[in-house]
Amino acid sequence: MAAPPPRRRNDGILSDPIDLDGPRNPRVQHPQVPARAGLVVKQRGTPITGTVVGVVNGYLHVKDRQGFEHRMTMLKGGFEVDGKVVTLVEPRGPAPGASGPATAARTASGSIAVPRAPAQVARASRILVEGLHDAELVEKVWGDDLRAEGVVVEQLEGADHLDHVVRAFAPKPGRRLGILLDHLVDGSKETRIAATVTHPDVLVTGHPYIDIWQAVKPSVLGVAAWPEVPRGEPWKEGVLRRLGVDAEPWQFWKQLLGRVTSWTDLEPPLIGAVEELIDFVTEPPGA
Repeated sequence: MAAPPPRRRNDGILSDPIDLDGPRNPRVQHPQVPARAGLVVKQRGTPITGTVVGVVNGYLHVKDRQGFEHRMTMLKGGFEVDGKVVTLVEPRGPAPGASGPATAARTASGSIAVPRAPAQVARASRILVEGLHDAELVEKVWGDDLRAEGVVVEQLEGADHLDHVVRAFAPKPGRRLGILLDHLVDGSKETRIAATVTHPDVLVTGHPYIDIWQAVKPSVLGVAAWPEVPRGEPWKEGVLRRLGVDAEPWQFWKQLLGRVTSWTDLEPPLIGAVEELIDFVTEPPGA
């Protein structure tokens, strides 16, 4: 008769199946600290230390010591304040002893919002962008600022007839024209066209991307980079094929635009170009 198998011990660390998900008990509860403007914080797991600017659309905005602003997710126990691990939360109400709101509301462009500010009467100055997608993206991020300043954005419908548009607009002091172009890089058609405009009341600037789509950070789509499309192949259709997206370009654009929540979803060259144009067309005559 065969000997019975040896009995397994019921004690010890390996006596039960390993719980790969970790303990079911709640983790350590870190103190909650309101993320009020001016609070100095350090993001754990990164070298970023800076001052809280505010909370926009549920994301924390922190300006580091070099002046760069970062958008961060407010994870539990994700920050340190005065050397202590804390969970930052969105402030509710004014800070103790404060006479006004602790954190100024921000527009999607990061500007301080003016509560219930009516749209201003449209200025004579204008900003022109190449197409519908450009106009929609500028409106999504800078719309509040433009309405507050009374600046109208219109479509250029391509840059080939830029000289005619400038002459027809008849720019002058107090009637400035700002123009945003795609693919403004050395040797491009757009750069050559821009170089022909030398009027003191016209500013032509832009971004280096083939299309405004690329000015949206690829991380918004959950990819590391926008696909490379060989020269000569329609760019938008080539992008969709390489992303495996079965949709028309306009359908994809609506989805992409819907994921843009603020300026932090955009690439710096576009942000800088639009801000420069807004400053240019709103500058008082003779300034």
